Amino acid sequence: MISTADVERAAARIEGRVRRTPVLAADEGVWFKLEQLQHTGSFKARGAFNRILAAGAQTGVVAASGGNAGLAVAYAAREFGLPARVYVPATAPVVKVAKLRQLGAAVELVGEKYADAYDAAVKHAADSGELFCHAYDHPDICAGQGTLGLELLVQADTPDTILVAVGGGGLLAGVAAAVEGRARVIGVEPRTIPTLHSALAAGEPVTVDVSGVAADSLGASRLGDIAFAVATRTDAGSVLVDDAAIVEARAALWDRYRLAVEPGGATAFAALLTGAYRPAPGERVAVLLCGANTDPATLTSPTAAPPPGRTPRGTRR
Repeated sequence: MISTADVERAAARIEGRVRRTPVLAADEGVWFKLEQLQHTGSFKARGAFNRILAAGAQTGVVAASGGNAGLAVAYAAREFGLPARVYVPATAPVVKVAKLRQLGAAVELVGEKYADAYDAAVKHAADSGELFCHAYDHPDICAGQGTLGLELLVQADTPDTILVAVGGGGLLAGVAAAVEGRARVIGVEPRTIPTLHSALAAGEPVTVDVSGVAADSLGASRLGDIAFAVATRTDAGSVLVDDAAIVEARAALWDRYRLAVEPGGATAFAALLTGAYRPAPGERVAVLLCGANTDPATLTSPTAAPPPGRTPRGTRR
């Protein structure tokens, strides 16, 4: 469990090490938090810095990641002059694996799913005594991610609702804790990876199958315990979107706003674009664009413009 105070302490700890990413007013009542402009191309740098600083790490760091968490850990470790070892599934995008190596990390390809890489990373950390940086289910990781929520409250003049993509739930946990009592958080998930949706229905985190276009970044098979605790405490909501909606949202972000994001980074916008989440009249909505580690050659698509009637309130064509 984490609180607003934990997020505030994380913000003080990582100040000057991460970017205060900008907010774009897409139209009246709708804002985009451009976290894809963060170091290493995703919000994950916030949690990585907070974890290493809070632990006072003096030796190497270890992570398991489909890409973005590993990139963040590798980057933060390099900033502190620490060696990093990152375990990734063999299905991780080539662009992310190449970047890990550019950042100086030792990359270990293990198995086909995140769970395979996770087990190998935990074993290595236990054997070596190096600091394990969980991709999403550690208090310091979640609190670090939540620091963007504190920024958003100021930048978007306290929105009513914040749409957040969910995989393992570290981002949702941090943001929901950061804005508790001031804004509501809605988790948006691919229909093919419903970790939050299934956990809320079952009353506890459960294992789900992992597949689909956003699996490389939202491909956790189970919601984190911290995310579940914070989601239930803060009454966070959950909506599901199809892969086609994610592809459409990603193309629309590029076509209309020239914002390049990966599929996971477009997932929250997909809920607004397709009507999976429908704001009430006058509701102020912020959308987190959380990652940009993608192949730019795949940005254009014939689905960039939605069919008539599919444009959400407050979004300009």
